[in-house]
Amino acid sequence: MAENKSNDSIGKTLLVVLVLCLVCSIVVAGSAVGLQPRQQEQRALDKQRNILAVAGLMHDKMSADDVAEVFASRVVPRLVDLKSGTVLDKDPTKFNQSQALKDPAQSIELTSSEDPAGIRRRSNVVEIYLIKDEQQKVQEMVLPVYGNGLWSMMYAFVALDTDGRTIRGITYYDQGETPGLGGEIENPNWRAQFVGKRVVDDNGKPALRVMKGAAPQGDLYAVDGLSGATLTSNGVQHSFEFWMGELGFGPFLKQVREGGLNHG
Repeated sequence: MAENKSNDSIGKTLLVVLVLCLVCSIVVAGSAVGLQPRQQEQRALDKQRNILAVAGLMHDKMSADDVAEVFASRVVPRLVDLKSGTVLDKDPTKFNQSQALKDPAQSIELTSSEDPAGIRRRSNVVEIYLIKDEQQKVQEMVLPVYGNGLWSMMYAFVALDTDGRTIRGITYYDQGETPGLGGEIENPNWRAQFVGKRVVDDNGKPALRVMKGAAPQGDLYAVDGLSGATLTSNGVQHSFEFWMGELGFGPFLKQVREGGLNHG
């Protein structure tokens, strides 16, 4: 009898554990599904904030509603075909770059010689952002760039003047580099030195250099490297080499320099 009672006790305990696990799983899954729309809204808001920040339109006291209003009135998302440099007449809201990168029909695999940024694949189409002034004239453009650092893929937005070569701002919004070293790519003082520098030379070739140490004074193509973070600094330069080159935004920037934005 004692043995049967012991078995009954173990069985009941296991049943309770299984029921609790099932209930917890349902609660967790339900919470994840329920929070998904909120998470997507927050990611979209963070993206808008970063774009406004690099464009010089973000202020400390702006509410979420303020951000959405300024973004809607001053920012025009567009899709660019990287091979031709053409701005496409397609709805950016229907484009998913993550899916495009997984689809061989919508992306290309890069060889090691083509891939200084270490991104492996590049989508054929990329979303950019045209920033308009209060008279609705394009005053700058924001381009997404990314590439490998020492420990992580580093994602940034770069604002360029309508001359298609001069930097007006840069912000790194997602990276996992070493705090205090490579993580200094988010330091506003370091980012500020990019303003006024040029990403391509007079022949349209990528020309920005992240120096090992201090950049020569007055050099329009050089910025200071990050102290103690040579590999992260190299990653930043390699990102610019790729994205401002022929397999990146090179063909688009060529059209911009030839006055293409005046027709779009």
